[in-house]
Amino acid sequence: MTMPSPAERPSVLLVEDDDGVRRSTQLLLHGRGYLVRAHSVATASLADPASLRADYLVADYCLPDGDGIALLRDLHARGWRGHAVLMTGYPNPSLRAEAMAIGYAALLEKPLRTHELLGALGD
Repeated sequence: MTMPSPAERPSVLLVEDDDGVRRSTQLLLHGRGYLVRAHSVATASLADPASLRADYLVADYCLPDGDGIALLRDLHARGWRGHAVLMTGYPNPSLRAEAMAIGYAALLEKPLRTHELLGALGD
C-alpha cells in the first residue's frame, strides 16, 4: 500500500490540551493517512496559518484559553468551512445541542474510541 502524497492527504487541525490524548490522537490519525497539525490551546491554532486550510477540526471542548465552541466560531469567522468534531469528558444534551447548532458534525465522549473518531471523520 502506498501512502498518498502530502498534497492528497486530508488535513486535520487537532486542538487538545492533554498531552497524552493529543499525542495518541495525532499518531492514530497520522497512521490512517491524515496530515495533522496539533495544538494545545485555541490561540495557537488560530495563529497557525495552516489552520484555515485544514479539512477537519478535532477539538476538545475544555481548553485552557477557551472552549471548542468559541474555537469553531472563530474559525468560521475567518472563513473556515471544514468538517468539525468536538470531544469532551463531560457530554450533556445542552452541550450536544450547542455544538450541533454551531456546526460540529459530532460530539464524542472521552476517552475516545478509535472507531467513533474515525467514523465521525468519515473514515
